[in-house]
Amino acid sequence: MEAQMQEPEYVETKSPQQTMPDINNQTGTITKLQSSSQSQEQWLQYGEQVSSFLATLPDYLGSFFNRYKQPLISVGLIVAAIVTVKVVLAVLDALNDIPLVAPTFELIGIGYSIWFVYRYLLKASTRQELTGEIATLKTQVVGETTEA
Repeated sequence: MEAQMQEPEYVETKSPQQTMPDINNQTGTITKLQSSSQSQEQWLQYGEQVSSFLATLPDYLGSFFNRYKQPLISVGLIVAAIVTVKVVLAVLDALNDIPLVAPTFELIGIGYSIWFVYRYLLKASTRQELTGEIATLKTQVVGETTEA
Protein backbone atom coordinates (compact mmCIF):
# COMPACT_ATOMS: atom_id res chain seq x y z
CA MET A 1 0.00 0.00 0.00
CA GLU A 2 1.24 3.32 -0.89
CA ALA A 3 0.46 6.34 1.17
CA GLN A 4 -1.12 8.99 -0.85
CA MET A 5 -0.50 12.54 0.12
CA GLN A 6 -3.03 15.12 -0.68
CA GLU A 7 -2.13 18.71 -1.14
CA PRO A 8 -4.01 21.01 1.18
CA GLU A 9 -6.59 23.06 -0.55
CA TYR A 10 -6.54 26.76 -0.04
CA VAL A 11 -9.87 28.39 -0.40
CA GLU A 12 -10.06 32.16 -0.17
CA THR A 13 -13.37 33.05 1.37
CA LYS A 14 -13.13 36.81 0.98
CA SER A 15 -11.23 38.96 -1.37
CA PRO A 16 -8.74 41.45 0.09
CA GLN A 17 -11.09 44.25 -0.78
CA GLN A 18 -13.85 42.67 1.30
CA THR A 19 -11.65 42.23 4.38
CA MET A 20 -10.47 45.87 4.37
CA PRO A 21 -12.86 48.22 6.16
CA ASP A 22 -14.59 50.70 3.99
CA ILE A 23 -13.29 54.00 5.20
CA ASN A 24 -15.95 56.00 3.44
CA ASN A 25 -18.77 54.24 5.31
CA GLN A 26 -17.27 54.52 8.80
CA THR A 27 -18.43 57.20 11.18
CA GLY A 28 -16.12 59.01 13.53
CA THR A 29 -12.95 60.94 13.15
CA ILE A 30 -9.94 59.95 11.18
CA THR A 31 -6.61 61.35 12.19
CA LYS A 32 -4.63 62.89 9.45
CA LEU A 33 -0.93 62.34 9.19
CA GLN A 34 1.11 65.44 9.87
CA SER A 35 3.36 66.71 7.23
CA SER A 36 7.05 66.10 7.75
CA SER A 37 7.80 69.80 8.26
CA GLN A 38 5.30 70.05 11.13
CA SER A 39 6.71 66.95 12.85
CA GLN A 40 10.26 68.29 12.47
CA GLU A 41 9.19 71.60 14.00
CA GLN A 42 7.61 69.76 16.92
CA TRP A 43 10.75 67.69 17.46
CA LEU A 44 12.84 70.87 17.39
CA GLN A 45 10.48 72.45 19.93
CA TYR A 46 10.76 69.38 22.20
CA GLY A 47 14.54 69.46 21.83
CA GLU A 48 14.66 73.13 22.83
CA GLN A 49 12.49 72.45 25.88
CA VAL A 50 14.71 69.55 26.96
CA SER A 51 17.91 71.53 26.41
CA SER A 52 16.58 74.54 28.38
CA PHE A 53 15.56 72.18 31.22
CA LEU A 54 18.99 70.53 31.23
CA ALA A 55 20.66 73.97 31.16
CA THR A 56 18.79 75.12 34.29
CA LEU A 57 19.12 71.78 36.11
CA PRO A 58 22.54 72.43 37.78
CA ASP A 59 21.37 75.79 39.14
CA TYR A 60 18.15 74.24 40.42
CA LEU A 61 19.99 71.34 42.09
CA GLY A 62 22.54 73.71 43.62
CA SER A 63 19.89 75.95 45.14
CA PHE A 64 17.94 72.90 46.34
CA PHE A 65 21.04 71.49 48.05
CA ASN A 66 21.91 74.84 49.63
CA ARG A 67 18.37 75.25 50.94
CA TYR A 68 18.08 71.72 52.37
CA LYS A 69 21.74 71.00 53.18
CA GLN A 70 21.31 69.98 56.83
CA PRO A 71 18.32 67.61 56.31
CA LEU A 72 20.00 66.02 53.29
CA ILE A 73 23.19 65.40 55.25
CA SER A 74 21.16 63.95 58.13
CA VAL A 75 19.27 61.61 55.82
CA GLY A 76 22.52 60.59 54.13
CA LEU A 77 24.14 59.80 57.49
CA ILE A 78 21.12 57.77 58.58
CA VAL A 79 21.18 55.78 55.33
CA ALA A 80 24.94 55.26 55.65
CA ALA A 81 24.51 54.06 59.24
CA ILE A 82 21.81 51.59 58.22
CA VAL A 83 23.95 50.24 55.38
CA THR A 84 26.97 49.97 57.72
CA VAL A 85 24.97 48.06 60.33
CA LYS A 86 23.64 45.66 57.68
CA VAL A 87 27.16 45.03 56.34
CA VAL A 88 28.57 44.43 59.81
CA LEU A 89 25.74 42.04 60.63
CA ALA A 90 26.32 40.18 57.37
CA VAL A 91 30.05 39.86 58.12
CA LEU A 92 29.34 38.60 61.63
CA ASP A 93 26.82 36.12 60.29
CA ALA A 94 29.39 34.88 57.79
CA LEU A 95 31.97 34.54 60.58
CA ASN A 96 29.50 32.58 62.73
CA ASP A 97 29.13 30.04 59.92
CA ILE A 98 32.84 29.19 60.13
CA PRO A 99 33.40 26.27 62.51
CA LEU A 100 35.03 27.09 65.86
CA VAL A 101 34.94 30.86 65.27
CA ALA A 102 31.66 31.50 67.13
CA PRO A 103 32.72 29.59 70.28
CA THR A 104 36.10 31.35 70.19
CA PHE A 105 34.41 34.76 70.06
CA GLU A 106 32.16 33.74 72.95
CA LEU A 107 35.17 32.74 75.04
CA ILE A 108 36.92 36.02 74.22
CA GLY A 109 33.78 37.97 75.23
CA ILE A 110 33.40 36.06 78.48
CA GLY A 111 37.10 36.56 79.29
CA TYR A 112 36.92 40.31 78.60
CA SER A 113 33.78 40.64 80.75
CA ILE A 114 35.48 38.86 83.65
CA TRP A 115 38.58 41.08 83.31
CA PHE A 116 36.42 44.27 83.16
CA VAL A 117 34.49 43.33 86.29
CA TYR A 118 37.70 42.43 88.14
CA ARG A 119 39.53 45.57 86.96
CA TYR A 120 36.84 48.25 87.35
CA LEU A 121 33.80 47.08 89.33
CA LEU A 122 34.96 45.17 92.41
CA LYS A 123 36.56 48.02 94.41
CA ALA A 124 35.25 51.52 95.10
CA SER A 125 38.55 53.15 94.10
CA THR A 126 38.55 51.48 90.68
CA ARG A 127 34.89 52.43 90.17
CA GLN A 128 35.86 56.08 90.78
CA GLU A 129 38.71 55.67 88.31
CA LEU A 130 36.23 54.34 85.73
CA THR A 131 33.85 57.27 86.24
CA GLY A 132 36.78 59.67 85.85
CA GLU A 133 37.78 58.01 82.55
CA ILE A 134 34.17 58.18 81.33
CA ALA A 135 33.99 61.88 82.25
CA THR A 136 37.28 62.54 80.43
CA LEU A 137 36.03 60.74 77.34
CA LYS A 138 32.75 62.68 77.51
CA THR A 139 34.59 66.02 77.61
CA GLN A 140 36.75 64.98 74.67
CA VAL A 141 33.70 64.04 72.58
CA VAL A 142 31.32 66.83 73.60
CA GLY A 143 33.98 69.49 74.10
CA GLU A 144 32.54 71.14 77.20
CA THR A 145 32.71 70.30 80.84
CA THR A 146 29.56 69.63 82.80
CA GLU A 147 29.86 69.95 86.55
CA ALA A 148 27.43 68.12 88.76
